[in-house]
Amino acid sequence: MLGTDLAHACAEKGLDFEVFDLPRFDITNPEHLSNILSHSPIVINCAAYTDVEKAESEFDLAYRVNAEAVANLGATARDTKSWVLHISTDFVFDGKLNRPYNETDKPNPINVYGKTKLAGENLLAESGCQHCIIRIEWAYGHARENFITKLIKHAKAGANIRVVDDQTGSPTATTQVAETICELLQKKPQGLFHFAASGCATRFEAAKFIFDTLRMSVNLTACKSSDYITAAARPLNSRFDCSKIQALLDKPIKMWQIPLKQFLEQL
Repeated sequence: MLGTDLAHACAEKGLDFEVFDLPRFDITNPEHLSNILSHSPIVINCAAYTDVEKAESEFDLAYRVNAEAVANLGATARDTKSWVLHISTDFVFDGKLNRPYNETDKPNPINVYGKTKLAGENLLAESGCQHCIIRIEWAYGHARENFITKLIKHAKAGANIRVVDDQTGSPTATTQVAETICELLQKKPQGLFHFAASGCATRFEAAKFIFDTLRMSVNLTACKSSDYITAAARPLNSRFDCSKIQALLDKPIKMWQIPLKQFLEQL
């Protein structure tokens, strides 16, 4: 999803780039990594195992993609002196903090997906390569089904919609993330950064904005996370303090409603 929008953004800016994806490229294959990094001074890793529910029963696969492969990426990048920009997630936190998370807050993932992504962050940092890690949250885009498209699909099918009102974060468009990455390519910062659309909302508030914007008449009701039986726990607070990355950007980060409205208009 992010990789697709990032490729479009790079093309629009006239950047020289290549996209590597399955089946031609497998990030868990060390030989594939070595072949690519041998001629790539900059590498952006958007690859991840992202099925939060299935990860609970597929730990080995999730770890192989989200951690082991990232460790190999870092080791190879160290040898080739490549700069790596790696994408991570808000799920490295337990969501219990009563304020937005900043980069110095201690991670404490509460599901397998978050644990494997945190392991990947740590292994990349330990590799000694030049790198930048960007944690993002509540991402959505046109290239894959997501929270927003699932909501609309169920609503069009006439289903009653129940959305949790105790999970808070920022719906963040992958186009917005892609634009930010393109800007950072010129600066190649080092270290850890948080990025999300400005402002925040509960899942329920975001759903209401979506249906109001689309002028859809929907039976929408609020509920709690505890009302859903899921394999993986979700953090209740996913809010990010983005002041560190904002200091590197030329323009203020847009409020979440602006890219989301544009996304809905394009559906």
